[in-house]
Amino acid sequence: MDSIWFDDARVGMRFRTAARTITETDVVNFAGVSGDFNELHMNAERMRDSGFGERIAHGALVLSIVTGLRGQLGIFDESIIAFAEIRGWRFLAPVFIGDTVHAMNEITELRETSKPDRGVVVQRVDVANQKGDVVQTGEMVTMLKRRGAA
Repeated sequence: MDSIWFDDARVGMRFRTAARTITETDVVNFAGVSGDFNELHMNAERMRDSGFGERIAHGALVLSIVTGLRGQLGIFDESIIAFAEIRGWRFLAPVFIGDTVHAMNEITELRETSKPDRGVVVQRVDVANQKGDVVQTGEMVTMLKRRGAA
């Protein structure tokens, strides 16, 4: 798919990412990078007796994976200036090792800026697991170039 520029974006446009399975390696590596070794993520024995019944993936890990899945769409590769903000992000349900997640994105707002070569795009992002349950949700705000401003 060609890049979408601010001029091309329309409220209501939707994009679905590819899906990705959360692995044991993802959780262990993220714990190492982030320093978050909480038992929720690292202690299988303790979590077996918890309300979750097993270890859960870091919420921030899933959010990070979603930013990567969104980037893999390639729809803003040529036009993005900045990933500017995450708004109202909510963690609605646990994601377990072995769950497969994808993101559904919808443009909900377009704003002009004081600079004529760019604009702001707000997208609602819902992260769903393999059962279709929304596990995370919020808004991601990006700044895009206008055509001819490249």
